[in-house]
Amino acid sequence: MGMNVTTTETTSLLRDLDRRSREIFKVVVETYLETGEPLGSRNLSRLLPMTLSPASVRNVMSDLERSGLLFSPHTSAGRLPTDKGLRFFVDAMLEIGDLTQEERTSIEAQVRGAGSGKSVEAVLTEASQLLSGLSRGAGVVLTAKSDMLLKHIEFVRIEPTKALVVLVGENGAVENRIIDLPAGLPHAALVEASNYLNAQVRGRTLADVRVELERQLADQKAEIDLLTRKVVDAGLATWSQATAGRPETLIIRGHANLLDDLRALEDLERVRLLFEDLETKQDLIQLLGLADAGDGVRIYIGSENKLFSMSGSSIIAAPYRDSEQRVVGVVGVIGPTRLNYARVVPMVDYTARLVSRMFG
Repeated sequence: MGMNVTTTETTSLLRDLDRRSREIFKVVVETYLETGEPLGSRNLSRLLPMTLSPASVRNVMSDLERSGLLFSPHTSAGRLPTDKGLRFFVDAMLEIGDLTQEERTSIEAQVRGAGSGKSVEAVLTEASQLLSGLSRGAGVVLTAKSDMLLKHIEFVRIEPTKALVVLVGENGAVENRIIDLPAGLPHAALVEASNYLNAQVRGRTLADVRVELERQLADQKAEIDLLTRKVVDAGLATWSQATAGRPETLIIRGHANLLDDLRALEDLERVRLLFEDLETKQDLIQLLGLADAGDGVRIYIGSENKLFSMSGSSIIAAPYRDSEQRVVGVVGVIGPTRLNYARVVPMVDYTARLVSRMFG
C-alpha cells in the first residue's frame, strides 16, 4: 500500500487542521478501523465531543477530502480515509497501546517454546503464526540472505524470464531466491546448471563455487590459447576475422592432411571440447552471480487471509538483530488497511525484540 507522507507533510497537515477538523478526521478513521464502513455527516455529528450541525460537519469533510485525507466511495455519501489519510493518522494521531503483562508472557512463552532445541526456522515460523493469530493479518518473517554452506541447489523456471533458485544448506535451512533470467536462456541450461553445480556445491558457499568456476575458466582459456596457437602455427587452422554480430571463429583447413596426423586431430578435438566447456561455465558463472544477487528469502505466512482481494494492505514490520546488532531479518504483519494499529504495532515490536534476544 503506497502510504507515503513525509515528516514535513505530516507537520504541515497538523498545523493546517484546526481542532474541529482533527476531531472529525479522527472519528472517521477510528470508525473505519473498527467497522470498515464509511461514515456520513449525520452519524458523525452524533459521535463528536463538540456540538456541530451535519451541515458544518459536511463542510469540514469536504475540506479534508480536498486535502487528500478522505474520499467518498461511489456507493455512499459517507467518507473513508485515503492511504495518505491513514499514513497521517498513524504518524500523527495514533495512540499506541501497550501490551498487557499477560500478552507479553504469552508471546514470550510461544517464541521461547519454539526455540527449545529447534532450528532457526522453527522460531521464525512460530513468530509469524503467533503474529497472525493475534492481529487478524498474516504474520510474515523475512530473513536476510545468508552465505550458508550448501548441500543442494536447484533452478526452477517460474516465468519465461524468471526463475526460483532453491538453496538447501548443510544445516537443513532452505532459502528461495528469485532471479531474472538472461534473454533466450533455454530450459535445458537450467537443468544442466542444477546437475553440474550439485556435483560442486557441497560444503561450499555460492561465492566459493563461483570463485572455483572462474579459476577453472581461466585455466581453460590458457589451455585454449596454447592449443590454438599450436594448430594455427602448424597451418591446420586459422582464425576468421570478427565481424559485426559475429565473433572470430577457428576455421579448420586441410582435412586430408589431418588424417595423417593423429596428434593434430587430438589437439583440435581438445580445442572443440574446451570451447564447449567454456561456454557452459560462462553460463554457470552468470547464473551463480544472478543467484547471489537475487531477491532473498525465506517467507513464512502464518495464515491464509485473502489479503489482496481488498483494495489495499498495510505492512507493520520491525527488524530483528544478531548478537552484533546487525539487522538480519524482519518480522511483521501484512493485513488489510484496517488493521488494529494501536494493538499490532507493540506486538510486532515486542516479538522482534524477543527474536533478537534469542539470536543474540
